Amino acid sequence: MADRAMDSGGVRSVPSWVPKGAMLYLAHTEQGSSIRALARQNGCHASTVMRRIRHYETRRDDPMVDEALRRLGCHVAPREKVGSPLKETAMTTQAQTRPCDVAEVTEAQLMREAGRILRRLAEAGAVLAVAVHMDKAVVVRGDGTAGGDATRTATLDRAVAEAMALKGWIACDAPGRLARYHITKAGRTVLGELLAMAENRASGFADAQAPFSMKEGGEAASGRIRYAASDSPLAALARRRGSDGARFVPDDLVRAGERLREDFELSQMGPRVTQDWSRFLTAPGGGSGMNGPARGFEAARRRVEGALHDLGPGLGDIALRCCSHLEGLEKAEKRMGWSARSGKIVLRIALQRLKRHYDSLGEAGGMIG
Repeated sequence: MADRAMDSGGVRSVPSWVPKGAMLYLAHTEQGSSIRALARQNGCHASTVMRRIRHYETRRDDPMVDEALRRLGCHVAPREKVGSPLKETAMTTQAQTRPCDVAEVTEAQLMREAGRILRRLAEAGAVLAVAVHMDKAVVVRGDGTAGGDATRTATLDRAVAEAMALKGWIACDAPGRLARYHITKAGRTVLGELLAMAENRASGFADAQAPFSMKEGGEAASGRIRYAASDSPLAALARRRGSDGARFVPDDLVRAGERLREDFELSQMGPRVTQDWSRFLTAPGGGSGMNGPARGFEAARRRVEGALHDLGPGLGDIALRCCSHLEGLEKAEKRMGWSARSGKIVLRIALQRLKRHYDSLGEAGGMIG
């Protein structure tokens, strides 16, 4: 269950991460508390409370903010009013038709997912897309060329996306049946704080084997930041060009690295247990040894295991570090004892092998998005 808190406005049974302004809005609209009463309870002027309430009323033009406030309104402890149960019953029934609820998102879950999703949204050309009546949202990024294909880089529950929108970390430019969200200035500030926290608590590659959501800062997780928040080691390498003017890493190799990254992220959506991926680099048989069909995060985990086993030691190490953990090339070279500037050559070879691996899988080797 989500962490619960009671605001001074009297709102109960909502998560503790809900902004103060949203709490005041719910107390006023759902409980019928007057603006003057809320001002007295919060020790501020009535005009201050009114501005906060109007701010969230205006933000209801955003589809996910509107949905988040509607669902949270179903969990507000209502005042007993004659003739009011009809509205409450209708809202509760509508909320129960959806399998996920923003009111069940915990603060720990929100911050964990924020580190993962905001990191991806900070990349150039990235947006979060969410469709009406869909329980998942996806982060997609264009390749920066006219008519280029978009690459799916992350997925998350719609309820978490609604919480991020309510917090003001993401915003929608053009609401519609398929709404697209971008990271806001507030979201970049939160991302910077999360990266700094990850940097302070991280120590060595062993920590990279912890649940990935705690390491999404990549290079910022330990040591000096090599890449900007809007970049990744693979994206930075893809922009380099050789002496002939050709790109050092072509689009097809970039897609292979993103495919590994996608499966890696999907595999982390299962039970939060420590996963030692390095054991699959040398394990015989190319997998966990589990037989039978697999679905969801378990299927994604098996695909990562197969790819790492196919790459083997060295190539699998550099692909795992740079594509999945977003570790910088310079740091990977130092930790693996390689000479300077050799990592980019080995990574390109790993991506070539990785592309061949996914090509051998046929349709199953394409990007899920």
